[in-house]
Amino acid sequence: MTPTDAHRTTLRALADTFIPGFEGKADHAEFWRRTGSEGMNVELVFEVIAGQPQGAQREFQKLLGLLDSPMLGLTWLGPLKPFHRLGAEQREQLLRSWAQSNLPQLRKGFNALRKLLVFLYYGNSGADQTNAAWESIGYPGPRPADVVDSPKPIRTLQPTADVTYDCDVLVIGSGAGGGVIAGELAAAGQSVLVLEKGPYCHGCDFTQREVDMLGKLYDTKGALSTQDGGVGILAGSCLGGGTTVNWAGAFRTPDYVLQEWAREHQVPHFASLEFKKSLDTVSRALSVNIDYPRHNGQNQALWDGSTRLGQEVKLIPRNEKGLTDAEPHFQGLGYSTLGDRYGIKQGTLNTYLLRAFEHGARILADTHVERVTIQAGHATGAEAVHTTAAGQQVRVTVRARRVVVAGGAIQSPALLLRSGLRHPHLGLHLHLHPTVVVSALYPHRMDPWHGPSMSVVNDCFTMLNGTNFGAKIETPPAHTGLMAMVLPWLSGEQHKQMMQRAANLGSFIVLTRDRDGGRVSIDKHGAPLIDYQLSDFDRASMLQGVRAAAEIHAAAGATEVYLPHGTLPTLYAQDGQLQNPAVLDQLPHLGWKPNQFSLYSAHQMSTCRMGGDAATHPVGPNGETYEVKNLFVADASAFPACSGVNPMLTIMALAHYTAQQLKASSTSAAVAGRAVELTL
Repeated sequence: MTPTDAHRTTLRALADTFIPGFEGKADHAEFWRRTGSEGMNVELVFEVIAGQPQGAQREFQKLLGLLDSPMLGLTWLGPLKPFHRLGAEQREQLLRSWAQSNLPQLRKGFNALRKLLVFLYYGNSGADQTNAAWESIGYPGPRPADVVDSPKPIRTLQPTADVTYDCDVLVIGSGAGGGVIAGELAAAGQSVLVLEKGPYCHGCDFTQREVDMLGKLYDTKGALSTQDGGVGILAGSCLGGGTTVNWAGAFRTPDYVLQEWAREHQVPHFASLEFKKSLDTVSRALSVNIDYPRHNGQNQALWDGSTRLGQEVKLIPRNEKGLTDAEPHFQGLGYSTLGDRYGIKQGTLNTYLLRAFEHGARILADTHVERVTIQAGHATGAEAVHTTAAGQQVRVTVRARRVVVAGGAIQSPALLLRSGLRHPHLGLHLHLHPTVVVSALYPHRMDPWHGPSMSVVNDCFTMLNGTNFGAKIETPPAHTGLMAMVLPWLSGEQHKQMMQRAANLGSFIVLTRDRDGGRVSIDKHGAPLIDYQLSDFDRASMLQGVRAAAEIHAAAGATEVYLPHGTLPTLYAQDGQLQNPAVLDQLPHLGWKPNQFSLYSAHQMSTCRMGGDAATHPVGPNGETYEVKNLFVADASAFPACSGVNPMLTIMALAHYTAQQLKASSTSAAVAGRAVELTL
């Protein structure tokens, strides 16, 4: 979309409504006086929108057009005036009416604007790396430049003109799946080329500035969502993929999940000793351990509240090494979800991709793969576009003997669909581990932005009602932009009050193992379209987890608990006891339609699911697609169903297992080829 002065006027009025200024507040007067338009550059809004698919850009332009039209009054039975000509109270009343509307489009519009504007206001920082709101919040912002800039250990390709590459194996994607495949096959002597859609960042490139890093390291600048806007989706899009930006939780796949996959999807290797060896191997490569010395405030609260209720809690294995309890070290860990500038987190960037490079693999970042090329039912390479540092578009043609797709469960099916695959289940069975946040106010500082973002887990609710489905209770990273986006908004004053207390807020996430899935399709431009709605079954699991999280907060000493619904039901607690527990009983009776509550996903799975039945699974047990020979899938999209735990280690083990099959088949093919030559 092309920004206009009318768009800017509307956005400034919206910013001042979501983040209004108040005079006469004695405490933190400047924080209360400052308005959204004073603290936010609206040009950032257009930068975020420019990173969205064409359809989403057109939809946002229509939304701004509606807000600038007198016909806006028909949406809330108010004056026939554009938004910026309404009084402050009228603007707030309009936004509340949209938030509670029975029209899905109005709820979607409200939430899209709310999340974007409060995130940019509270999450952005200027060249001096400060934000005027942070001092009153108690947020320290990016740490001082205490890391010496160093050369990048991986030297990526830098083409400046159209180019053709030849290789044994083309790997598309560099995260938990693609990184392992590349490292394993390059070390085995194969010629490997890795194409990555996102950039290569290292060390000081990770600025710890929320808006910058989400815009640079995540798919669609961190604004990826389902078509109805009901689920915000965080998916890494940089060299190292999700392993560069995830929360460092290295969970082994539960045995009951592996047995379910093996039994119900005819993939017996998941229950085999060989797969457990793959889990062990990648765990060693990532230095997985539980040797960290400290929890942050919200992880300590999860531990304390759970144990006081007699519930088992566990330490989360993390793929970090060299941890100490020194305060600078501890604080720095809290920024690793924005990219780890200290080299502590052992994602594929510091392990398998480095290994691949050291064994001769070529790596090309900033490269969008348009399609896999296919001839006579065999994959032969790919066509892609590389964007240079100067913004030049360079055509890239790859000729490969084998192609491994590992772009994640959103981008992998989209790429296969663009490439002409038409398996009836391709893109279906999308699982998201739908997640809600339960926050609470504590009488002491929590500083949730410091320390390991997740170090404690409560697994007591993972297998509910005799099923393999339920919810885990963990903790999220909690920097100010994401915190502002997650907290419900009933009014500008209420939201500002919650943000002013941010240092005393602790949050748990309820991560649901969803039984029922959605789908990924593509638009006419080949961009992914995501459809997903939480089913009644999965919502019931989620709400049991919400109740448990609220009770744990109370037991840990919280005084107020904020439940994850747009109407902001609030629990009050004293001496570890809830004072109004009936509020929890009413939760199932609230509206849980899209955009009536905030739902998120950091894990996407199963859209190219692996299985022994070719009619219902696009990918076979060896990772090869049933439709096209020499075309493999090695990421979370190949999961037969969702893992039920943070999926990094499971993806890496699956890729490691698949790599062993690729090595074995390459050796067999080479032996057969030599035999033919000798015969001739």
